[in-house]
Amino acid sequence: MKIFKDLGWFFKEQKKQYIFGVAILFVIALLQLVPPYLIGKVVDAITYDTLTKNNLITWIVILIAVAILTYLGRYVWRLMIFGSDNKLQRTLRYRLFEHLTKMSSFFFQRYRTGDLMARATNDITAVQQVAGSGVLTLADSCLTGGTVILMMAISIDWKLTLIALLPMPLMVISTSVLGKKLHDRFHGAQAAFSKLNDKTQESISGIKVTRTFGQEEEDIADFSKQTKDVVAKNVSVAKVDAMFDPVISIIVTLSFVLSIGFGSKFVLDGTLTVGQVIAFVNYLFLLIWPMLAFGFLYNIIQRGSASYDRIMSLFSEKADIVDLDDAITDSPRGALEVALESFTYPDENEAVLTDVSFKLNQGETLGIVGRTGAGKTTLLKLILREYDNYHGEISFGAVKIQKYQAKVLRSAIGYVPQDQFLFSTSVLENIRFGVPDATEEAVHEIARTVAVHDDIEGFKDGYGTVVGERGVSLSGGQKQRLAIARALLMDPELLILDDALSAVDAKTEEKILTNLKESRSKKTTIISAHRLSSVEHANLILVVDGGKVVERGTHQELMQKDGWYAEMYHEQQLEERSGDYE
Repeated sequence: MKIFKDLGWFFKEQKKQYIFGVAILFVIALLQLVPPYLIGKVVDAITYDTLTKNNLITWIVILIAVAILTYLGRYVWRLMIFGSDNKLQRTLRYRLFEHLTKMSSFFFQRYRTGDLMARATNDITAVQQVAGSGVLTLADSCLTGGTVILMMAISIDWKLTLIALLPMPLMVISTSVLGKKLHDRFHGAQAAFSKLNDKTQESISGIKVTRTFGQEEEDIADFSKQTKDVVAKNVSVAKVDAMFDPVISIIVTLSFVLSIGFGSKFVLDGTLTVGQVIAFVNYLFLLIWPMLAFGFLYNIIQRGSASYDRIMSLFSEKADIVDLDDAITDSPRGALEVALESFTYPDENEAVLTDVSFKLNQGETLGIVGRTGAGKTTLLKLILREYDNYHGEISFGAVKIQKYQAKVLRSAIGYVPQDQFLFSTSVLENIRFGVPDATEEAVHEIARTVAVHDDIEGFKDGYGTVVGERGVSLSGGQKQRLAIARALLMDPELLILDDALSAVDAKTEEKILTNLKESRSKKTTIISAHRLSSVEHANLILVVDGGKVVERGTHQELMQKDGWYAEMYHEQQLEERSGDYE
C-alpha cells in the first residue's frame, strides 16, 4: 500500500472529489444489500403462504427504485474518481516534461529517448490506474465487503458468517505472494518496453542510413529479437496475473460449499429458515466482487508501484545547472572572457580542456579551429553553461555567467550546433521559433542574410513548406542556413556557429560571412569550424588540440608562424583549387 502513501500529495489536492466518490460508493454498497434481503422475504412469504399482492408490488417498487439510484450513483462516482485519475496523469506528465527540460546534455547521454518516452507514457498510465481503478477497488471491496459481512452476521446468523469467512486468510496469503512476483516481473517488462521504444525511435530516425548500408534485414532481425523479449517478459507477467482469478475462485467456492453445507444443517436444526439461507447465499454472491477486487487491487498496486519507482528515479535526478537566489535577470552585454583551468566531463577521469583563456570584446569575432575531438564543441558548451563543474571562470559583461539566470544567459546567445534540429512544421515557423511574433518581412530579410531566401522561394509552398521531421526533406546546406536564420532572428548579443557552414559551398559561405560581418558589426560572434576559410576574417583565432590552445592570433599572424594552422590552410586551399580545376 506504499503507493497510496506516495500519492498522498495528489489525494490531498483532490480530496473533495475522492470523498464524494467514496461516499457514493458507500451508498451503493448499502443499496446492494436490499435485493437479497427482499428475496429472502419473498421466499419465506411464499413458504408460509403469507405473500399478498400489495406486499409484492411494494417490494417490486423498492427494487426498481434501488436499481435507478444505483445507476445514478455509479455514474456519479465514475465522474469523481476516474475524472480525478486523469488529472493525476496530466500533472505527472507536465511535471516530468518540465523536469526534463531542466536536465543537462549529460542526463540525456545516460537516458535514451525511447526509455524516457516509455516512462512518460506507459509508466504514468500504470500509476494513473492506482488513482482510478486502485481507489475504486480498495473502497468498493472494503465498503461492499464490510457492509455485506455485517448484514450477513446481523440479519441472518453470525456463526454461519464466520464459517463462510474461514477461507479468507488463504486469499490474503496467496495474493501477497503473487503480488510480490508481479511487481518484479512488471518492472522487467516495462524496462524491456523502454528498450523496444528506443529501438523503434532510433530505427525510424536512422532509416536513410540503414538503407544506405543495406542493413534493413539486420535491423528487422534486431527489432524482432527485442519484440520477442518484450512478449516473453509480458507473458511472464500474464502468467502471474492469470493466477489471481483461479486462486480467488477456489477460495470463493470453498466459502459457498461451507455456507450451503452448514446452512442446510441449520435449516434442519430449525435455527434458520430456507429464505434466510437463500438470502445468505445471495449475500455471498455479492462478496464475489470484493474478493475479486482484492486480487485486482494487488495487481494494480504492484504495477503502479513498479512504474512509480521508474518515474521517481527520473525526478531524483538533480539539475546540473541551478540559478542563484539573487540571479541577475538583465540580459548580458559586453566582453566575453574565458579563463579556464580545466574541465572534466562527469563520470570521466581525464580533463578534456586545460588552460584555455581568451578575451573577446563586444563586436569582435572569434574563430576556433582544430582536429575532430580537440575540444572545440566542449568549450562552446561551457560558454552556453551546459556544465558548471569546471575550474576557472567564464564571464560575460564582466559578470560570471553563473550569476545570470540560465534562461536570461541563453536568450542572449544564438547557438547553431553541428547537428541542426528542425521541427516538423513550416519553414516560416522553424525560422521564427525563437521569436514567434516576428513578421514575415523580418523572416525574409534574415533568410536573405544567410542566402537561403531564393531556395525557399523555389519550394512548392515557399515559406509555408513543411520541412518534415528533423528537416528530412531539405539538403544539409539548406538545414544549416535555416538553423542560422533561426538564431539570427533573435538578434543575439552572442552568436555561436559550431561548424554550421560545413555543408555549404565556398561561394555561399563567403556571402553569408560577409553579410554577418555587416549585420553584426556591434555584436559578438564565435565560429567553430574545420574549414579555415570560415574564420579567416576573425579578430582572434584559437587553434585547439588535445583540449589545449596550441596557437592563437589573427589569420596573418598564424600564417607567419607556419604551424598547424598555416599547414592546414595551404592544404585546404590546394584542395579547393584542385576541385575547381576538375
